[in-house]
Amino acid sequence: MTAHPISETVASLMPRAKAELTELVAFQSVADPAVFPKSECEAAAAWVADALHAEGFQDVALLDTPDGTQSVYGFLPGPAGAPTVLLYAHYDVQPPLDESAWISPPFELTERNGRWFGRGAADCKGGFVMHLLALRALKANGGVPVSVKVIAEGSEEQGTGGLEQYAQAHPELLAADTVVIGDTGNFRVGLPTVTSTLRGMTMLRVQLDTLEGNLHSGQFGGAAPDALAAMIQLLASLRAEDGTTTVDGLTTDAKWDGLQYPEEEFRKDAKIIDGVELISTGTVADRIWARPAVTVIGIDCPPVVGATPSVQASARAQISLRVPPGMDAGEATKLLTAHLRAHTPWGARVSVEQVGQGQPFRADITSPAYTAMADAMRIAYPGQEMQSSGMGGSIPLCNALSELYPEAEILLIGLSEPEAQIHAVNESVSPEELERLSVAEALFLQNYAASKKA
Repeated sequence: MTAHPISETVASLMPRAKAELTELVAFQSVADPAVFPKSECEAAAAWVADALHAEGFQDVALLDTPDGTQSVYGFLPGPAGAPTVLLYAHYDVQPPLDESAWISPPFELTERNGRWFGRGAADCKGGFVMHLLALRALKANGGVPVSVKVIAEGSEEQGTGGLEQYAQAHPELLAADTVVIGDTGNFRVGLPTVTSTLRGMTMLRVQLDTLEGNLHSGQFGGAAPDALAAMIQLLASLRAEDGTTTVDGLTTDAKWDGLQYPEEEFRKDAKIIDGVELISTGTVADRIWARPAVTVIGIDCPPVVGATPSVQASARAQISLRVPPGMDAGEATKLLTAHLRAHTPWGARVSVEQVGQGQPFRADITSPAYTAMADAMRIAYPGQEMQSSGMGGSIPLCNALSELYPEAEILLIGLSEPEAQIHAVNESVSPEELERLSVAEALFLQNYAASKKA
């Protein structure tokens, strides 16, 4: 069987793609100046802007968004009367966590066991490179048949909403007939998948204060209220004994109707230690795609090293609540806040601060754009039919775009399959997935343009 010309072109471009991803991964672009200098994000944004300029994009701009970060925009005009497609990725990344746990340095793209390792390799700097590959392949095979807008966000991982706010203030900027969000991933390597739902998210910080200052645990312990103990009790109220989320007023029995996630595969993907049980009830798909899930993602308390025998006066925690489609993130925030206040023990002084929020999303997978993508994926993944799955993560921009442009079709694809280990140590991308999804995106743009002419 003769290879498709698009496939051959993308294959020839892969060495260049690796070199570019190496450069892009090297930027420590965590959008939190308390972790890495802001200049790292600014340098990454400049790199993305230069790449768009080099591809002939017009109106390339660094957009200063209200959260203090920059998103990069560019426009590539297509043939007269052609539809407009918006391609999305983000160049900011999660912190590397414990750098000593990385087998290779997190900001150095390193090839190992057929994969490319580095923070952001899959989520989502690889997504931006995917867009570049698709456009270059089209240019080499008759030209780009649509008008293209590219937006590369600078604070997606922080959930601070800068790009959403900017888009709402400039509604004409990102208007498009179809949007391709390059920030999800296949259900597993080699199985072409579009993401049909995303859980939303709310993020809260809660602080408990019980004393004017720490006290000697021998002299006062047993009667003086310990803020850390109060925090432990409060956080425990967020889960039932089996691990099910138990925020007062939240429904936790929804069902997922679609592609299922076998438990043994999930255990392997999640690297769960032998003998440790999964939490909650229902199918794995129910638990991670259809139901809310609370996670304590950080606690401020004395470290074990250097700890003193003291009753703690204050404790603070950061709590993430994933919100499934059909549930409003704002209402979930209110319920979680009320739960924290109602379950705080011993009359401890409690303060709750919201630090992030994004609505869940559900795509219309019956739309013409999805048909065009399914046809493209059959060629990019010979012998495979496109599947649709949920995703437990959040991409707040999806809802902002669907509200601004209700007629636009939104597709979600990307490189974050389970082996990618996004947000964890030793994140990696499969170069085969990068190659095949770039082919799929290029063919999709051809198919979509042709469907609009029919």
